[in-house]
Parts: sequence; C-alpha cells; structure tokens
Amino acid sequence: MNKTELIEHIATNADISKAAATRALESVIGAVKTTLKKGGSVSLVGFGTFAVTKRASRVGRNPRTGVAIKIKAAKVPKFRPGKALKDALN
Repeated sequence: MNKTELIEHIATNADISKAAATRALESVIGAVKTTLKKGGSVSLVGFGTFAVTKRASRVGRNPRTGVAIKIKAAKVPKFRPGKALKDALN
C-alpha cells in the first residue's frame, strides 16, 4: 500500500473527503517527525512506538574498491510494533 492508497482507505473508512484525509495523514506524519526531531518518542497503544536511536560511527568498506571509509554517527528512527499489531499478524 502506498500513500495514495492509504489516503483513499482513510477517506472511505472515515467517510471524509480525500482532501481531508490527506490533511489528516500529513498532520500525523508531521507530528511524528517533529517529536522525533526533538528527541521524543510517539507511542500509539496497540500499534507501536516510534523512537530515535543513535548509531555510532564506524569504519565501512567501499564495495567497488575495497578502500576503508569512515561512516559518521547518525540518529535513526526506529519502530517497535505493539502487542496488538503483532497478535493481528499471527
């Protein structure tokens, strides 16, 4: 499912226009981004938790030349699924 299909699904299930569904989805995505950027986490009970973790710098290798390169440290988003989501899949 891509973003357009998700918007159509939201509009149909919530009985709202596609424009309203688009605004709602963009608002949710924006809120998650803003919270993660500030270092917080977003927990949706029954669905899961979005959080930020730190990845340490490390030495990697260029696969073409084999030369060692330094990969900078980075903050990366992580998603941990909730129990209800896991149970729905099994």
